[in-house]
Amino acid sequence: MAGHHKKMKYQFKTSADLLKLAAKYKMPISEIAINYEIETFKKNRKEIIEKMARNLMIMREAVKKGVNTNKKSFTGMSGGNAKKMYQFYESRKQKLLNKTALVAMSYAMATGEMNAAMGRIVAFPTAGGAGTVPAGILSVAEGLRLSDNKIFAGLFTASAIGMIIAENATLAGAEGGCQAEVGSSAAMAAAGITEMRGGNSAQCLNAAALALKNMLGLTCDPLGGLVEVPCIKRNAVGVITAISASEMAMAGIETFVPFDEIVKAMKNIGNLMAAELKETALGGLAITPTGCKIRKKIGLPPIKSL
Repeated sequence: MAGHHKKMKYQFKTSADLLKLAAKYKMPISEIAINYEIETFKKNRKEIIEKMARNLMIMREAVKKGVNTNKKSFTGMSGGNAKKMYQFYESRKQKLLNKTALVAMSYAMATGEMNAAMGRIVAFPTAGGAGTVPAGILSVAEGLRLSDNKIFAGLFTASAIGMIIAENATLAGAEGGCQAEVGSSAAMAAAGITEMRGGNSAQCLNAAALALKNMLGLTCDPLGGLVEVPCIKRNAVGVITAISASEMAMAGIETFVPFDEIVKAMKNIGNLMAAELKETALGGLAITPTGCKIRKKIGLPPIKSL
């Protein structure tokens, strides 16, 4: 029959759809995500993996550069903390977290600092939340000595979670606050990490749910409206949330509220959030005395300080 095309088999809009597909085709979330891409963008598997491989290369470059530099951003608000964190991990000082967690924090800040210093990063899912996923995935892969194929699986699983959030809520700080940026990226990282370490699809979604649930209500109140303070350090703590959520999921802990409902709740909270707390730099941390100094420094009109 002319114009008849193959039925789309791997389409999903919610995590409930995703779980059904994973069960039906007996595939991990990453494979559903790859098949979704093949089907939606009419590309072959090799092209899709190659595109992700390019993203991975840029992610690795950014963390490598970031942990080795003291270069400050134009505003002087950021730069050099990733290196401090990495040196702390390498030092003989007493630490409470394990190597993977400390490296993750360092990588998360490295990505944000590279972005602030005009370096090249992958906005995965956004520039403001770009540190969490690469930091979680790369630190876990190093810690567990996993192959690049496992890393791709983690990144594709993370992508599937990001897509569900974008479809049913938002990934934009201007719309949802930081819960939509670092919150979303923590959920993405949690799911990706969980798949990489052998968790099943349900565990991946439990991890994503537990991470996102703990980020609900997070405001986007950056100093001077720039993606530096508090964004960069939020990624560093966000990746620990992702790792913690993955640990809980692997321990067999389940989310009481399903992931799709949490995404709806996030959207609702974003709608209820004052405009001053959504990337406008007119509330919260942005209007502290320190925030007002930065406004002046970068030439923004003065505003009443807290």
